[in-house]
Amino acid sequence: MRSLWGKAFIFGSVSTAFGSMLWSQQKTEPDQVASSCPSSDTDPSSPYELKLVQVLFRHGARTPLRSIPDVVEAQWVPTLLDPPHNTHINYVVTDLHGGPRPPAPVEDSYRTNLLTGGTYPGQLTTVGMQQLYELGKRLRRRYIEDSNFLNTTFSPAEVYVRSTNIVRTIESAKCLIAGLFQQKQKEIVPIVTSEAESEILYPNYHGCKLLKTLGSHRWAESATLPDIAADLQSIQSALGIAAHQRVDFILIRDDMVARETHGLPCPPALDTWRNKVEQRAVDMICHVFEPSNRENLQLSVGPILHTLVDNIEAKLQGTLSEPNRRLFLYSVHDTTLIPCLMALGIFDMRWPPYAADITVELHQKKQTNETFVKVSYTGQDQLLPGCSGVYCPLQEFKQVVSAYSLSSELYQSICDSTGGLTEP
Repeated sequence: MRSLWGKAFIFGSVSTAFGSMLWSQQKTEPDQVASSCPSSDTDPSSPYELKLVQVLFRHGARTPLRSIPDVVEAQWVPTLLDPPHNTHINYVVTDLHGGPRPPAPVEDSYRTNLLTGGTYPGQLTTVGMQQLYELGKRLRRRYIEDSNFLNTTFSPAEVYVRSTNIVRTIESAKCLIAGLFQQKQKEIVPIVTSEAESEILYPNYHGCKLLKTLGSHRWAESATLPDIAADLQSIQSALGIAAHQRVDFILIRDDMVARETHGLPCPPALDTWRNKVEQRAVDMICHVFEPSNRENLQLSVGPILHTLVDNIEAKLQGTLSEPNRRLFLYSVHDTTLIPCLMALGIFDMRWPPYAADITVELHQKKQTNETFVKVSYTGQDQLLPGCSGVYCPLQEFKQVVSAYSLSSELYQSICDSTGGLTEP
């Protein structure tokens, strides 16, 4: 069972995800990034009032999920995982209903192997912890210091924290909270997680039969595409990787970026290949997710997109379980952010960096009570295709998301089917 989970998540997380007819030749639309400046609604004189914030953020820097075979290995020693003092908070991990933390088969699969140096694959490092602390500080500037939108002390009635049930994302959530509230808390911070079979915070190849079928085919195919296969053969030769070794550009990129981020040596031959590795890794993930195929993105991130809209509706209708809730935090993976960005039409053909975030804000116009949604990625406001402005009227935003959003009931029904989706 462990090996099944290991395969499912390496397939569905290290290199996961699914993309489209090789977007490597496409360019980002120039008007997608509308602004990198803070919005004027943090100013009391702004015509907009901020009502709700939801943040999907990638975990921080970590040890690689696998090392590149047949090359000099980096020393991933335990001291690279020492937590900074400023990231300490009191927290508890529970299931979605406040009960004991569910089993964590994905994490268990990591712990069947040791990297050279003595640490497990996929573990959050000191660098990664500090990255999430800094993201928390950025959110603090916007939502506490500049606007008083949040209280200065953590309260679970105001802030909801959910993570995938994997140590690096749980610890990332903890570090973000430490930065956001500067370790000020009157209550223990609950971080809720889901059973692995029903996880919606990453493309769930183990829990969704149809997604596994679709993904397995696209994943196997991605490394055999002519241009990718030719470049892979060349880099294997340059690095001295034996022909029988199973490697791909996503694995190579994962190890390369982990080493670079921590100041550990890379094989010298990688120097001339760095840009090509980045490009081909993105080409592969685009082929896997195949954004031109609506079904792939629906099954990958449909439930979390549905959740974001549900939270907005509940806030407006006054039906949130905690009426004073103002912030939803979701600690996720690169293979969550990539298909979300694709579904929103703002994927920029770059792999999301550690601690990247998609932030979705709900605003209300003070004079008219009209509602708007503003989306930012890594701190830059985005103009979504299908929206008439950066402040996107709620109905327009819902229309954009509706192409990929799936309720939990419909998602499960489709996952268990063999025929897939039918057009309405």
